[in-house]
Amino acid sequence: MVDVRFGIMGLGRGRKAAEQIMEADGAVLTCVCDLQEEKAREKGEEHGCDWTTDYKEMFARDDIDAIGVYTSSGTHCDYAIEVMQAGKHAFVTKPMDILVEKCDAAIQMAQERDKILAVDFGNRYSPENQRLKAAIDQGVIGDVILGDVKMKWWREQSYYNGGYPLAWRSRKETEGGSIANQGVHFVDLIYWLLGPVREVYGRSATKTHDIETEDMTIAQLTFESGAWGLITTTTSNYPNLGTNIEITGTEGTVRWAQGKGASNRGIEIITKDDEAVDLSQFEIEETVADIAEDMVSAISKGTPPVVSGEEGKRSVEIFCAAYASAESGGPVSIG
Repeated sequence: MVDVRFGIMGLGRGRKAAEQIMEADGAVLTCVCDLQEEKAREKGEEHGCDWTTDYKEMFARDDIDAIGVYTSSGTHCDYAIEVMQAGKHAFVTKPMDILVEKCDAAIQMAQERDKILAVDFGNRYSPENQRLKAAIDQGVIGDVILGDVKMKWWREQSYYNGGYPLAWRSRKETEGGSIANQGVHFVDLIYWLLGPVREVYGRSATKTHDIETEDMTIAQLTFESGAWGLITTTTSNYPNLGTNIEITGTEGTVRWAQGKGASNRGIEIITKDDEAVDLSQFEIEETVADIAEDMVSAISKGTPPVVSGEEGKRSVEIFCAAYASAESGGPVSIG
């Protein structure tokens, strides 16, 4: 099998992806790119690959098969489109973008150029999360009636003032807000576990930071299955309480907790017989460990990526509907 040759754009968020490429069988990190020369040089030398501060130079190379875009949220699909126009496969970090129409444009470009377009959602690669989905799909907790996501994080003002370009996290056109940036991990997770969303009612506000974006959003969801959902995201909660998810079924409940400050981190399933369910009993297909292995498999074997462009767009539809509802004061339909 010929190695898949990678480039990475954006070495803040993209540092981990670069490391995953270095560790993946069948992958070669050819070039890294960052606007900050010192960071680009440092990572290039660390990984023994080429480096540049000019992304167009990297996109134009003929010795790269796929490029990962790890830049500010509102630029992901713009760059992904350029990547595919340059004849390469593209993958982007979460969120896919902050506008649904940009996602649609990238998906269309992938179809026109016959290129792979994928989104890097780490929670989808977790075997434990995959077993949890199998348990829910097999009816272990009965029919799901409610999904409750509580992401209560803390971010200092300096978090929003920093970054490169400076203060990009504080602006609507580049970041989006707590549900679009931090919360999108869990928007995607609850969508993946419970299925498509039909309607969203949202409220958003900026409570404790000097920023354009929101730092608190509440979104009430109605799923196509008839289940309800409630997503709370904030970066104003001190101390940080991590993320806690509860999924209620007619025969039991799932408790899922992650991050610093979260209570009882891990996954727990309790059914009506008051016995904990062992997730290890649920078989899952052999899968890839991360975005690097995912792209190698997709390019060399033709397997679909874990999160395609179409799948990645779903969480964008949900948080955009929450924002639109917050502005209009009424529910917003999806689809």
